[in-house]
Amino acid sequence: MTRLLGISGSLRTGSFNTALLRNAAGLVPEGVSLEIRTLHGIPLYDADAEAASGLPDAVVDLKEAIASADGVILATPEYNNGIPGVFKNAVDWASRPPGDIARVFGGRPFAILGASPGGFGTLLAQNDWLPVLRTLGATLWTGGRMLVSRASGMFDENGAMGDPAVRNQLATFLAGYTDFIRQKDG
Repeated sequence: MTRLLGISGSLRTGSFNTALLRNAAGLVPEGVSLEIRTLHGIPLYDADAEAASGLPDAVVDLKEAIASADGVILATPEYNNGIPGVFKNAVDWASRPPGDIARVFGGRPFAILGASPGGFGTLLAQNDWLPVLRTLGATLWTGGRMLVSRASGMFDENGAMGDPAVRNQLATFLAGYTDFIRQKDG
């Protein structure tokens, strides 16, 4: 069984990116599971708080979920043409202490996708993740791009994706990413 972790970079209850991951969970290839996480409970990074109390439980939980996954999918919103602060903050916490970066991120296959109400999907936010993942030593899958534009009309009130072409694109993205992981582990 290939175990994927999908992290939604939005805290909003009606998040398009969380909905995208929920739809992805129903489209993963056979023999693949997708666990979905949000960033709820992760405080703003504060080195003084880390020195005084160590890592918060929510951060330890996220780090262990990343470290135990065969692959990680970042479902990134795009705020002001870049990575949302809350998402970057969570990854910054997960990279603490620096000596643990290789265990959590090193060589781990990552993929990026995203949904946005704008016309360009999350193209700029996805590009902004590249130097972050490179710095952490993650292995980025670049075999496909998944940009969901005009997401406010893409999901129904229950979060289901209505456009069959986008559903097929998502299924193809997931199959390619899964093949990449299996070949890497093969």
